[in-house]
Amino acid sequence: MAQSDFHSQKYRDLLHLRYTPSSLITRSMRGVDVAVTETRDDDPTHGLCGEFTREGAYIVSLKLRDYPDCEYWERGKCVAKPNIRAGTTYLYDMKYNPRFVIEKPFHSLHFYVPASALDGVAEQAGARRVGQLECQFATGFRDEIVRHIGGSLMRALRRPSEANQLFVDHMMLALTAHVAQAYGGLHVSKPARGALAPWQLRRACEKLEANLAGTVSLQQIAAEFDLSVSYFSRAFRASTGLPPHQWLLRQRVKAAKQLMAIRELPLSEIAISAGFANQSHFTRVFSSAVGVSPGTWRREKLGSTDAEAWEAS
Repeated sequence: MAQSDFHSQKYRDLLHLRYTPSSLITRSMRGVDVAVTETRDDDPTHGLCGEFTREGAYIVSLKLRDYPDCEYWERGKCVAKPNIRAGTTYLYDMKYNPRFVIEKPFHSLHFYVPASALDGVAEQAGARRVGQLECQFATGFRDEIVRHIGGSLMRALRRPSEANQLFVDHMMLALTAHVAQAYGGLHVSKPARGALAPWQLRRACEKLEANLAGTVSLQQIAAEFDLSVSYFSRAFRASTGLPPHQWLLRQRVKAAKQLMAIRELPLSEIAISAGFANQSHFTRVFSSAVGVSPGTWRREKLGSTDAEAWEAS
């Protein structure tokens, strides 16, 4: 799983944290990192937070805890004291040196989105560059899409070894495209519903199956066919009915079922061989997909003497 020590350390220093927070990254189509970091402190060190490096990038911040009377700074001075509510999204322009005074417990998800990543989305859509986002300082938005993406990434942030890169790529691409459209004025026509050619689908599936752990990125697979990541994802879904990360999950479960036919093979080894991080990860995913735990499923299948029933499964 792609984790970012750089982004984690940056937020630790910025917010005077006593621990190093978890970050996940993906590589955008422009070759720059898009990252998400979870920060939380129930007993914070009080004072003005540190400073971001001023650059052409934005922070899309999903607030997970109320923070009343937040003293917010831009360009070296206090500009507002908003009452931040859990579930709202704030946009910060890193060129303006956004900061706030830490004096109460906080909990947020911060998406780091370079301007060049937004321009990459526009370029791929055949639209003009995004330009400046509508960052209204100290103004929160009820953005359900950001909330959904943030909630989907929470487990990956807290258990990064169990997340696969395809899933993170998929969610971060969706976040970048949403920000470009919702706050950057990007207008795109409805994408074509074309599927992959049979040879493309076969090769893509072979590449995914050869890496059940999910460490291969969408960008790597799409590049083999000279396709953009978003086009490849849409075409793969049109061909299979599933986005790549969900299709790969099904292959993991299928591989695990085949391995469980070997009575002597312990579940811990099956989990690793089928691409899961560990046995507990395997148990959670398998139980969710199949409806019973791996142990129960194995006992039911191997306890039967009906070989035809086994083959039909």
